[in-house]
Amino acid sequence: MPPLDIAVKLTRDEILNGNAFSNFRALDGHPPVWSEDQLRASLNETLAKRPPEGGDVWLFGYGSLIWNPAFRHAETRLARIQGWHRRFCLWTSLMRGSLERPGLVLGLDSGGSCKGVAFRIPAADVAAELMIVWRREMMNGAYVPRWVDIHCPGQGVVRGLTFVVNRRHAHYAGRLADEAVATALATATGCFGPCAEYFFSTLHALNDLGIDDARLRSLRDRVLVLKHADARHANYNGSGA
Repeated sequence: MPPLDIAVKLTRDEILNGNAFSNFRALDGHPPVWSEDQLRASLNETLAKRPPEGGDVWLFGYGSLIWNPAFRHAETRLARIQGWHRRFCLWTSLMRGSLERPGLVLGLDSGGSCKGVAFRIPAADVAAELMIVWRREMMNGAYVPRWVDIHCPGQGVVRGLTFVVNRRHAHYAGRLADEAVATALATATGCFGPCAEYFFSTLHALNDLGIDDARLRSLRDRVLVLKHADARHANYNGSGA
């Protein structure tokens, strides 16, 4: 696996001060960005459906939340959920892509199972920390918050939150051929950096946890070949200028 070409990360401070997504509302051609009132209403509606015991909230992460959570939490556990699988099924024309060359980010799509990380957010911090997550994940309604059973090996089952893909969203990509996915991952770049950085960061994080995702592993060699071909093409064009 290649060394990471890390882009500027989406940080907690950028989310809290409003800088991370402040300019997105003025961009044409992109899905509308939710207002703070819409985000808070969605969070409140979701928390109203939390387990009756209340208290701490568990959040299941399966992509960038694993390697760049940006929210405070008291505990992490290796975890698995049933009925959903990790897939590059959501187009992005802002964060990891552009209108001319959209990238792809992960979502939980229906069927199968998914291994990831469960984060425990203490009860006193739930409202503030989940609002950070909402600003990031629910920016334009491409995900749907859902309460699921989170299986933690050797530690039982907890009821917690995760974000599944919104199949009705304009950016839902469905089941793409591997070559189309690899091309988007290898060539797209957005305001938060290259799509390939997102892909390899997720792959590295899963490997470090001992999680083998066959779909992501099968994409790795394709992405590397396409990235190298793109670099050679760029060098060739530059040398002929």
